[in-house]
Amino acid sequence: MILFLALTAFATAIAGATAFVIFWPLTLVHIRDRHPAIAEQLGEGAFLKPKALWWLLRRGYRAYPDASLSGLATPAWVSLLVILDGLAMGGALWIVGKALA
Repeated sequence: MILFLALTAFATAIAGATAFVIFWPLTLVHIRDRHPAIAEQLGEGAFLKPKALWWLLRRGYRAYPDASLSGLATPAWVSLLVILDGLAMGGALWIVGKALA
């Protein structure tokens, strides 16, 4: 049962990744087109750069009064949290499952 729950947690992380690959590129295109200062801060090819992901994770977009930016970045932030939480929960459950087997 524990390994099933671990598999479910990994499936949740995959669902989060699906949402992430939809909303994060849209956010980056919006940043490129309307916020050159942020684009310069994040750098070229920011999709999987740790600096850009950390900016998203700490919700750096909230410092800018742009409802469109928040509307795109918030779902990307939530999906990044889902990915991280799903991987952490799945990994912890997998370790527990292996220890009990």
